[in-house]
Amino acid sequence: MSIIESEVCTATTTDVEPAVALFRSLGDPARLAIVRRLAAGEARVAELTADLGLAQSTVSSHVACLKDCGLVVGRMEGRRVFYSLARSELLDMLAAAETLLAATGSAVALCPTYGADGQVSAC
Repeated sequence: MSIIESEVCTATTTDVEPAVALFRSLGDPARLAIVRRLAAGEARVAELTADLGLAQSTVSSHVACLKDCGLVVGRMEGRRVFYSLARSELLDMLAAAETLLAATGSAVALCPTYGADGQVSAC
């Protein structure tokens, strides 16, 4: 089902649950940072840890979550695993989000519910 339909929208909350799960998977700052880093090219957990300044266990946990959501895939090379984005559409979505953020200015960042001090969901 499409999130946006051309006819009158009669969506229920259950109709949008897959989209909610997608946005929640990207709603954590660490996971979004990992996705943004992987948009530049594949990386191992050790590289993500160094690039993002996060603990190895944190990165591993978030990469596992992104894999479970089908957003990241791993490629074995010997004993090392290289992670990359699973779908090029994710890059399109990130680009659209940047465009929307530029258009709304600071309105999203200042949102009292989801702004800088808002809630973050766990995987």
